Amino acid sequence: MTADDARAFLVQRQVKFLEVEIPFGISFRCANGEILNVYTTGKVAIQGRPTPLSEEFLRWSVGGDVKPASPAADADKGEEPRAAPAINNRVFVVYGRDTASRDSLELLLRRMGLDPIVLAHLHAGGDTIIEKLEQHLGANAQTGYACVLLTPDDEGHLAGHPEERKYRARQNVVLELGMVLARLGRRRVAILHKESVELPSDIAGLIYIAFKERVDEVAGKLYTELEQAGYRPRRTGF
Repeated sequence: MTADDARAFLVQRQVKFLEVEIPFGISFRCANGEILNVYTTGKVAIQGRPTPLSEEFLRWSVGGDVKPASPAADADKGEEPRAAPAINNRVFVVYGRDTASRDSLELLLRRMGLDPIVLAHLHAGGDTIIEKLEQHLGANAQTGYACVLLTPDDEGHLAGHPEERKYRARQNVVLELGMVLARLGRRRVAILHKESVELPSDIAGLIYIAFKERVDEVAGKLYTELEQAGYRPRRTGF
């Protein structure tokens, strides 16, 4: 368990929170009073009385059942039951110049019943690309997952070795990939790439999904990753 994992958990469930640095970790102070502490060792600690959210978080942190706690638990204490935390369906999409692949991914996500957030469709409002990323992936945003498309938009090679030329993704896409990884954590970012593209790095733990020509070739794999991240995609249209 990392602070990135905890942040993504709260963002996906649309929980408002503040982050406070504590010795050897981060404390997440939630709007309803829950205090979730995540330490650099991976240990998780909950302060205050148990709530459906904190109990769900504990089960999720150890990879157990993530169904919300029974409302009857609060009723037995004479307290009004709380609604189960909502799971949103928004997925942020990062892409380069291959608009055909972008459109295919957007269509696939919509067929799954999800809401793709595509920069090209957002109101400009004078914001830069980085500002838009911060707005839709910030602490108070409601987007808990991102799909990054790496397509052969550029070519590059080691200086002095043109014979080693390879296809690469646009530099801005690689930058945005780093930003979404930092915001959401590597378990909530799927990197969909054409097989011909040189990957920017070989960082362990990233979710790479390779396809030959069409994004819908890997619909099943993407469905599985979204489901494991807590989303409820529909298995229709693919």
